[in-house]
Amino acid sequence: MDKTASHDRRAKGKQVRLGNKIIPISTLLLVIAITASIYFVYGRYPERLVELKTYTYGGAFLISLIGNATIILPGAVLVILANMGIVLHPTTGPIGPIMVGLAGGVGAAIGEITGYMVGYSGRTIVLGQKRYARVEGWLRKWGAMTIFLLSIAPLLFDLVGITAGTIRFPLWKFILLCCVGRVILYVSLVLGAALGWEALLPYLG
Repeated sequence: MDKTASHDRRAKGKQVRLGNKIIPISTLLLVIAITASIYFVYGRYPERLVELKTYTYGGAFLISLIGNATIILPGAVLVILANMGIVLHPTTGPIGPIMVGLAGGVGAAIGEITGYMVGYSGRTIVLGQKRYARVEGWLRKWGAMTIFLLSIAPLLFDLVGITAGTIRFPLWKFILLCCVGRVILYVSLVLGAALGWEALLPYLG
């Protein structure tokens, strides 16, 4: 009887270890597949990303989601969205740029899930990097506040997502904090670009 129970425990232990290996590997493969798909559709043909502007607010959401789901398209998102806000402002007033920023911020937060998934798949991907160690220290010490404040920064947020996934920070909380911070950032920049452009027009003839 004892031998049977011992054998069952060993079998269950092997199943748990196997599951612990399969889930992170599957997660990483999924991220690679998403990133590769985005690269082949938009990375090689960036004009396709710009074409999404025709869908207005839905396009802003998709542009931001795609751009933030991979680091292959750095910096392009905010430029495109700022241009959308400038074009919309004369006919919609501040509401147009604000809605572009809002849609873009939500799309950005969802796109950042890929970075979180990379971290969740295993810390060996980033272990040993000084910046990772610094961000991990901030996250463990200040938690949610770190994610919120850094999500307002325009660039280099991918490492925060990876770190959050690595330390198993709750995904729903990560998305919520990232969403609030990204909306603040995107609305501020898109609206600021629209108002700034309008202020410059009289001097441009």
